[in-house]
Amino acid sequence: MSRSCLSNAGDVEEKKRKGKGWGRHLFQNKKKKHHVFRIYKLTYLHQCVVTDIYYCHPLSLSFFAAFIKERKMGLNDFIQRLVSTPHICQHVEVNNFLKIDENQNEEDEDDQLPEIHVLQHGDMCQLKIYILKKSFVCLFFIRIKPCDFDYLKIIGKGSFGKVLLARHKESTKYYAVKVLQKKIIMKKKEQKHIMAERSVLMKNIKHPFLVGLHYSFQTTDKLYFVLDYVNGGELFYHLQRERVFLEPRARFYAAEIASALGYLHSLHIVYRDLKPENILLDSQGHIVLTDFGLCKEGLTNNGTTTTFCGTPEYLAPEVLQKQAYDRTVDWWCLGSVLYEMLYGLPPFYSRNTAEMYNNILHKSPVLKPNVSNAGRELLEGLLQKDRTKRLGVKDDFLELKFHSFFSPINWEDLMSKKITPPFVPSVSGPTDLQHFDPEFTHLPVSSSLCNDTLTVTSSVKEAAGAFPGFSYAPPAGHSFM
Repeated sequence: MSRSCLSNAGDVEEKKRKGKGWGRHLFQNKKKKHHVFRIYKLTYLHQCVVTDIYYCHPLSLSFFAAFIKERKMGLNDFIQRLVSTPHICQHVEVNNFLKIDENQNEEDEDDQLPEIHVLQHGDMCQLKIYILKKSFVCLFFIRIKPCDFDYLKIIGKGSFGKVLLARHKESTKYYAVKVLQKKIIMKKKEQKHIMAERSVLMKNIKHPFLVGLHYSFQTTDKLYFVLDYVNGGELFYHLQRERVFLEPRARFYAAEIASALGYLHSLHIVYRDLKPENILLDSQGHIVLTDFGLCKEGLTNNGTTTTFCGTPEYLAPEVLQKQAYDRTVDWWCLGSVLYEMLYGLPPFYSRNTAEMYNNILHKSPVLKPNVSNAGRELLEGLLQKDRTKRLGVKDDFLELKFHSFFSPINWEDLMSKKITPPFVPSVSGPTDLQHFDPEFTHLPVSSSLCNDTLTVTSSVKEAAGAFPGFSYAPPAGHSFM
């Protein structure tokens, strides 16, 4: 039996059951020295705030400076990107920076085009972009390299590379470092999905049940995500061991998942690939939703999309029929996952894929009486084949929040993690890998991770510039804290 992650972008990845878990869609790494451009707005009192971040190879510094000089007006694009990033614009300093000077007339503003100065300081380079007479933006280059980490174990592997348990050398904190091979991504034409994942990860910082991004950066041939390290195991792993969960435990997980999906929907993001393999448990037993490669951004409350993607067992009927669908596909998937937690298998599962698809389209889910009336009622509402009648179609997450099945849940306590999880994974510390598949953890960590050699070919050059805007770092003083 296998579960395929489907996408009409051309990447159909088979994820087969092997022992305790499924094969995972994860990633690999090598050393390349890079620099970070931290963009600061300096106020009259010389306070500063990081507003964006970019990376380039050291050999590209002179090229970048020349490029900026030649394309001064590209600053306008930067401003537009800044405006389109809500969580950055919430900073008071950034908001003031964007307003600039409301008292100036348009003619005066047109006369004040950006003026750029470049200063060299050994390994450091500083660019000053004068926007108005009273304020300017500074770009500082700071060395960032893969060898800032000790790579301890491979904890996942997939078609794009590997995920490694890594310890940051300076802070000694542990992270999951996900490394993607650019050439493979480009060959499969998956650039949009990778950039969507990066974009969603940047917006996850405010929710307790979404995996957090600490850093993203790139070398000439690779992309790096430095993520929260979560070692309590996949929900799928625990379901395989226990077969079913008791209703209070399933309710707790469903509530945390629903709150995470509701948060994404509030940002006009549809997740589209909810399944037990993408749901992790942290060491305290709380849910952590991960893998945002199939997310769809910009889908408003009444908006629809038509991309065929997801995992067969959890596809909503409208997706399977290649009809327009909306955010309620996530509630269908939640219904499928909740059903699996309570009954042991997805609601329409069959080893025969064609039969399973027919079940999704035409059969009603079998709701045995070992689940409460409220639980069966919730499943009926979430697994409604007509999306216009599905639970959540009107008020989204609020319809689930106030459903009788969740009446035992104090939602404020849930969001504050004040509710004691019904199950706490047995984890002795960050290096305890018992909940990861030995198929991965027994693999040797390559000694080439910190090699600095790369033959520059035309394909390498193409890959080097294929992911503009990928890099991210938190505000100064928060890095690796």
